[in-house]
Amino acid sequence: MATTFPDPAPAIGPADLLLDLYGGYAALRESAPAHRMTGPDGLPFWLVTRYQDVRSLLADPRLSLDKRRSLPGNYRGLALPPALDANLLNMDPPDHTRIRRLVSQAFTPRRIEQLRAPVQTIADTLLDEIEPLGHADLIASYAAPLPIAVICDLLGVPAEHRRDFRAWTDALITPDRARPEAAGAAIAAMLDFFAGLIERKRAEPADDVLSAMIAARDDQDRLSEDELTSLAFLVLFAGYENTVQLIGNGVLALLDHPEQLAALRAEPSLLPAAVEELTRYDGPAPLAIRRFPREDVTIGEVTIPAGETVLLALGSANRDPDQFERPDVLDIHRAENSHLALGHGIHYCLGAPLARLETGIALATLLRRLPALALDTPRASLQWRPSLRARGLLTLPVRY
Repeated sequence: MATTFPDPAPAIGPADLLLDLYGGYAALRESAPAHRMTGPDGLPFWLVTRYQDVRSLLADPRLSLDKRRSLPGNYRGLALPPALDANLLNMDPPDHTRIRRLVSQAFTPRRIEQLRAPVQTIADTLLDEIEPLGHADLIASYAAPLPIAVICDLLGVPAEHRRDFRAWTDALITPDRARPEAAGAAIAAMLDFFAGLIERKRAEPADDVLSAMIAARDDQDRLSEDELTSLAFLVLFAGYENTVQLIGNGVLALLDHPEQLAALRAEPSLLPAAVEELTRYDGPAPLAIRRFPREDVTIGEVTIPAGETVLLALGSANRDPDQFERPDVLDIHRAENSHLALGHGIHYCLGAPLARLETGIALATLLRRLPALALDTPRASLQWRPSLRARGLLTLPVRY
């Protein structure tokens, strides 16, 4: 007979996972298929850690992204205004289907391939600036500015109007408890920025994604004004943030495994497989976006009640030994690599092709131009972002 709570209660909590993410995941996978925990906000959530369960639930229509499905007092998410909140991360079909179909036109294989030369130019320009220095923080000087430039070009954000997106996203992903007003200020700044940007694009449309979305709103009435603003916010936010982590984590993983780095240098054709393995091994999003069951959902001997918050541990699923041989080993020759780092089902990451393209070019250019690349700080001194939702380094000091 199914029980509501795992027995015994998990001895590992969110704070433990921040200290040892993959070791903690391994212990949780062993003890039960799902664990009820208490988050930093004092509210409960369910963590699902095994590959088959995570993959199944990612595509399960019984789990909703709509926050209105949450039990009263069960979930306290980021308080975004409607103009930033009406996006794909809070929607189920049919609204999700309608809006995703519209924005997916910006991420077709043909359009992404057209970005290859511009992405290469951006990567080379960034390395032109830092190569003579002999050392750099690779996050601030390369991994962050590259995807910002790419996604801004895609949306049509003029260079003179580009702001400090990283400061805004940091304020939202890892709020400063000592300065609770910082997140509100970041939200207000983003809302003001997108309102102004849309106004300028309405006055002077161009051949870019944002102009196309505005046309869909104004001429075809396929979006509400809030949906338009939220969609622009999501494309910029998601199109940039995950790729920063993916590039930074990937470089560190290769530096941690010199034999894999040497193999990739010797055989550049391994790059696509290497990008997939780096994404599996230490992806940018340990957790999928929260979900709320429409009805009670049973996983093994555990029943998750309707309306409670469910987090699907992508990072744990990607290290599950029942799915991957030697899952804790980085192997760029790995043949079978059906990782879940970019999701699965109707909510699969829309920008996955762009993230793969950017990461591949970023790594290939870096390894080609900086053959003596090495860490410029003790490995133990590296600091990770204090968040289970975004797996990324604060800095990555390197020398070359």
